[in-house]
Amino acid sequence: MTSVRGRDEALMRRGRARRRRKLSAGYSLLEVMIVLVIIGLALGMVGPQLFRQLDKAKTQTADSQIKILRTAIDAFHLDVQRYPTTAEGLAALVAQPPGANSELWGGPYLQDKVPLDPWGKDYVYRLGESREKPFFLYSLGADGKEGGDGPDRDIGLLPPTTTTSSK
Repeated sequence: MTSVRGRDEALMRRGRARRRRKLSAGYSLLEVMIVLVIIGLALGMVGPQLFRQLDKAKTQTADSQIKILRTAIDAFHLDVQRYPTTAEGLAALVAQPPGANSELWGGPYLQDKVPLDPWGKDYVYRLGESREKPFFLYSLGADGKEGGDGPDRDIGLLPPTTTTSSK
């Protein structure tokens, strides 16, 4: 009889051990919630820094592209002895404009098409009115509107501002 009782006790102990393993095999709802809160706090601290770096990278890309476009415009000027008109725009750097002398035009001055700014918009090009600033070339920034601060600010060779202050 002792052997039957001993065997029953051993089976009961194994059953309890299995139940304990099943209970400890998963995570409780509280543990999962704590982990999610920690992840949320970490993202809340890191996320804004990540977006600031992205804005900084786009601004630097716009600066680099403007330098490349400026070099191409200067090469156009050296060949054709004038800058592209406002109407011709930056397209004059990749295809000969109708008004340019075919013997002088040595383009295309860009390897590919005219790039868009980092925000997916066209660069603004305008012929200037003085020798000091023969042309204006700039990106309107993230908002696509004149003016702005931070990532919305205009970047490049900007025209003079026409703000008037009333006193």
